[in-house]
Amino acid sequence: MDTNAYVAYLVVAILMVVVDGQIIYHSGKRYLLNSRGNPEAESSMTRLITVLFHLVVLGAIALLSTIHFPGGSSLPSVVGRLGVTLLVIAVAHAIAISVLARMREEQAVEDYNNRVVESRATIDRQLNEPTVQPVPGQEGRVAHVSPNLEQGGPYTSGDGRL
Repeated sequence: MDTNAYVAYLVVAILMVVVDGQIIYHSGKRYLLNSRGNPEAESSMTRLITVLFHLVVLGAIALLSTIHFPGGSSLPSVVGRLGVTLLVIAVAHAIAISVLARMREEQAVEDYNNRVVESRATIDRQLNEPTVQPVPGQEGRVAHVSPNLEQGGPYTSGDGRL
């Protein structure tokens, strides 16, 4: 492969990686933001995943540029390299999307767990409150019995016992 074909391959391959990396970054940021998390954390995590994507794929392109492809002329060689480059980009893109999906699932589980803890706290608060309000004249939070009508005290049985 001559120098012009080599440079053309590198320019086209790097351009494809940069475009796909920007798509991953912007789409991933919106994807994680829709899961109601911290916007700054999602942005930084998406940026880290995008940087990793760029480093891995650009390294693969650098390695692919040194491998000899059959084809004789420079055009079939460049097309063959671009085909392999597209396959590498597709695999790296799929891995980046699966990482973003896993992060979103973890956020959804954390969100659900937070809601469950909050609802349990509400239920516990409700269980600690009295179910019956004390009647006027009775002290304390727990109502045992209301005072009887005759003596203002607890109910009595017919024989005078409590």
